[in-house]
Amino acid sequence: MSSKVKLTILNSMAGRDFEQALDQHLAWGLSVLDLKDAIYGKTVDDLLPQEAEQVAKAITARGLTVETLSTGIFHADIEQGEAAFRACFSDKLAHILQTAPILQPRNVRLLSATSSKRAEFADSAAYISRQHSWLLPLYREAIDQLHEIGFRVVIENEVNQSIFSKPQEIVDFFRLLDCGDKAGFTWDIANLWEEGTFPSLDVYAHLKPLIRLVHLKGGQRSDGQRLASSLEDASWPVKEIISAVLRDGVSPVICINPSHGAKNPAYNHTLADYERDILYLRREFEGIE
Repeated sequence: MSSKVKLTILNSMAGRDFEQALDQHLAWGLSVLDLKDAIYGKTVDDLLPQEAEQVAKAITARGLTVETLSTGIFHADIEQGEAAFRACFSDKLAHILQTAPILQPRNVRLLSATSSKRAEFADSAAYISRQHSWLLPLYREAIDQLHEIGFRVVIENEVNQSIFSKPQEIVDFFRLLDCGDKAGFTWDIANLWEEGTFPSLDVYAHLKPLIRLVHLKGGQRSDGQRLASSLEDASWPVKEIISAVLRDGVSPVICINPSHGAKNPAYNHTLADYERDILYLRREFEGIE
């Protein structure tokens, strides 16, 4: 690891008022942004060019930069068929192709698709190849368009019947995608747990060649249920996995996300909870700033 890893959070975690949230980033010593939602009342993939200019101005005035445009593109049910699936994101992709050059992120995030028949198959890569052969070309099309205007793509594992539920499914998907360095993987550690794969160093080793960014959130196992929690109180091996991520330098920026899980009196999705995660990571890991 040649330099310290930067921290960030999803922008709306710092507040629903966009400019106040930017100021909160500065108060927490965060210098890079992950833009997702609550951006003058819009999601990042709904911004028009003139709105993106206003966003860029507010960001630049504070000396911040954009790490990722966290779009929701591709998070839709493949069982609706190619035409309906494409309609779910075509306008959003058109917006991003216009606004990314204005906002100048290091990455544009796409999401893993979903399947309402997810319980019926164990290997999503084989299932997609057999039943939905149109899906990978759609991903390639979006990746190529973003690459042509100078941006690299990360695909993140989302929850709720995701086609990414096991490490081998993710590895096989990227092998079939065959986009080389144009696209990499954002590993949301707890999202994969939510879909059935508990975080471990073996999981990390399996995914490591693909990883470009890592997303962190807490989560506890307690009496057979999942509770929301801070990272410090999480049930998954936070220290071991983050130490490996830092050692290997796979993620130049680590993004904190709100925890999944049932209500927990010790964690209420507040600014204080998010600040606790930031302070914990800086205290426990020398390689994080």
